[in-house]
Amino acid sequence: MLKFSPILLALIYGLVMYRFSAWRTAKMLDQQSTELADPEIARLTKSMAKALDIPRIRVHIYEIEPVNGLAAPDGRIFLTRGFYRKFKAGEVTAEELASVVAHELGHVALGHSRRRMIDFSGQNAIRVVLATVLGRILPFGGVWVANALTSILAARLSRQDEYEADAYAAALMVKAGLGTGPQKRLLEKLETLTGMGGRGAPAWLMSHPKTADRVAAIEALDARWTKLPEG
Repeated sequence: MLKFSPILLALIYGLVMYRFSAWRTAKMLDQQSTELADPEIARLTKSMAKALDIPRIRVHIYEIEPVNGLAAPDGRIFLTRGFYRKFKAGEVTAEELASVVAHELGHVALGHSRRRMIDFSGQNAIRVVLATVLGRILPFGGVWVANALTSILAARLSRQDEYEADAYAAALMVKAGLGTGPQKRLLEKLETLTGMGGRGAPAWLMSHPKTADRVAAIEALDARWTKLPEG
């Protein structure tokens, strides 16, 4: 029984971390966000809500400057203040911003937001187990190897989520009469908007796939949909 103690403790740690992370995230978002009241964005979200056959899509502004969209574990959709400023400055169109909302709705609809919180906690547990086991084999490098392996796993899972949310957003944008053009244009702008400029970690360690790969995946969907018979 004692030899399984590190694993059991890691699982308990993961569960506690999940509960704490969910509580902390909800509290932080409550304190630093307000509902977006923009008539142009509201017009587009109304079209998407109609396509989804739901009464309304609420979008909140998260009061931080980095350009980003967020889907909370409780299903709320957020755009950062920095992203909204880009829209008001004319660097992003309303349709392009709507594609971000559609993408985040995809994360919610596909269960990514809640799963990511669980995955984060689970990854912490895995990291503890690996560090404990590998630390016995590699006393000076076990923790480093454990961190590296867990990071690679997390990045791979996150990239798959992004492709799935992109596909959901593309379908929703088409159904709402907006098309995938705004979505593809925004993806091509993102590196500039976020200040990355093509710099950053290698693609296999990035939490998001390469822009070109994401655009190509959406174009493949476009090509498939145009071949479908009408009716």
